[in-house]
This record gives sequence, C-alpha cells and structure tokens, in this order.
Amino acid sequence: MSAARMLRVEHETAYDYSSRVDLAYHIAYLRPAQTEFQQVDDFELAIDPPPSHQSAGRDVHGNERTAFSLYGPHDSLSVRASSRVRVIPRFEALDPSTSPPWSEVRDDLRYQAGSGFQPEAEFVFASPFVPLLAQLREYAAPSFGDTQPLLVGALDLMRRIHADFVYDTKSTDVSTPLAIAYEQRRGVCQDYAHVAIGALRALGLPALYVSGYLLSSPLSGQARMIGADASHAWVRVWCPVHGWVDYDPTNDQLVSSGHVTLAIGRDYGDVTPVRGVIRGGGRHVLKVGVSVLPVE
Repeated sequence: MSAARMLRVEHETAYDYSSRVDLAYHIAYLRPAQTEFQQVDDFELAIDPPPSHQSAGRDVHGNERTAFSLYGPHDSLSVRASSRVRVIPRFEALDPSTSPPWSEVRDDLRYQAGSGFQPEAEFVFASPFVPLLAQLREYAAPSFGDTQPLLVGALDLMRRIHADFVYDTKSTDVSTPLAIAYEQRRGVCQDYAHVAIGALRALGLPALYVSGYLLSSPLSGQARMIGADASHAWVRVWCPVHGWVDYDPTNDQLVSSGHVTLAIGRDYGDVTPVRGVIRGGGRHVLKVGVSVLPVE
C-alpha cells in the first residue's frame, strides 16, 4: 500500500462588487473533512473584511461549516482557507468483483412495509440539482447487467462518462440544468459528478456528491489530473460489502491520496464552498484560486 501523503491546500475566494454591500450573511464549507483516512493537521480561515459575527458547526451530513456575517458596508470580500492535510490511500486493495449484484442492493433498499430502515436509502431520491431522469437510467443500463457486481458496474459507468464527455469550463455554470449538461456531453467536474449520481440514483442505487480538491502538480511520471487548480467534485456510491466508495469520473479513477475531501451532500447545492445572501452589491466579479501541493 502507498504511504500517506501530506498536502498543503490554499483556497481563496474573492468578490469585487460594483456597488457597496450593506449587509451580508455567508456559509463556507472550506475546512477539509476529518476522517479515518484523512487527518487535518492545521486549518486557518482568513476573512477580509473581518466578520461582525462568526461561528462554526456541523450540518446534517456531519460536514464542518463556518457561518459569518458582515454588518458594515464593504465593496469586496476575500475568504482564504489554508490547510495541511494527511491523506491515506484507501481503495488500492479494492476488488470490485466482490461486491454483490447491483439489483440485489437496489431491491434491499426499496421500501417495504414493516422492514427496517437503511439510512443509505436516503440517497436514492432526487435532489435539487439532480432530478431523476429517464435518459440517465437508459444511459446507465449498459453498465449494469442483471447480475453485474455493483462496483464493477459503477466503475464501468465512470469510464463511459469519462470517455463520452468533454471537459469544457465554458460550456456550463452552476445554474445549468443536469438534462442540458447530459444532452451536450460537455461540462466540468460538477457536471460529471451530477451525471454519475443521477444515473446511479435512477437505477435505485445510493450516491453522494463529494466536494474537494486535487493535487495541483502531478508526481514524476504521472499525468496531470483534470480539474486541478480549482475546486473539484466526485461521486460516492454505497456498497453493502465495502461501504461508501469514492470514484472520480472526470479523471476515470478511484479516489487516491491526491484527492482531498471537503464535504459530502446530495449535490453541489449542499456543499457550495462559499455562498450567501447580501443587500446591495450590484454586479460582482468572482475570482477563485486553488493550490494543492505536497509538503516536503
């Protein structure tokens, strides 16, 4: 098994407003997750102008989030998160063929009167950014024969999405409907993840959206991953034998020690890195910079 990797993450979000903002309330998902396979050695959040109020807590999915408010007038906002994270490889020994047939998992999660509740069933339903679309069920079908092991099918779906879609930062934005992104077969990591999640859920399989980062610079002899130098997103699918398994359809690979997990949710809307409501501001210019580098 590969050794753990220490990474330094820098993420800055900057807003320049065309007119003064008088009042602002924001929520940020910028602290990396603390898990068995990812340890956060240090984290610092710098906000300018300094917030009038700031608090930290957890949401319903267990993600760490920061809420902050600015009660005074301002014409710009900078939110900079700095982290040092140790990532431990977790899927190197995974054997997808040992997962149960996907159809058995689907049937076990269907509602039956008097049966016990499985919490993973919560993530087979539609969510605001991921409706259940018939065309996605049809797209997923070739990867999932009747007795296909669940993870074999999920990995085949990942490879097909990677092959069929073009990574294009100018083709979509956060408001582009899933159906449009699927129809044009173009988009960014958010679209790749939403397509995969929608296809899995359309078959009755639980799938989560994961926000995070990628290693900015490839290691010697390795290709640069698509989506580096920006926030990234991938998919988490549930298997009764192996638990939740993360795969990255944008890069056609299982998540590795070059992936830093921020937060999980039903879709992008649950874990937007920085969002909020403001009074005033007019038009704005948004700039986001991300750097993820190994710590020597």
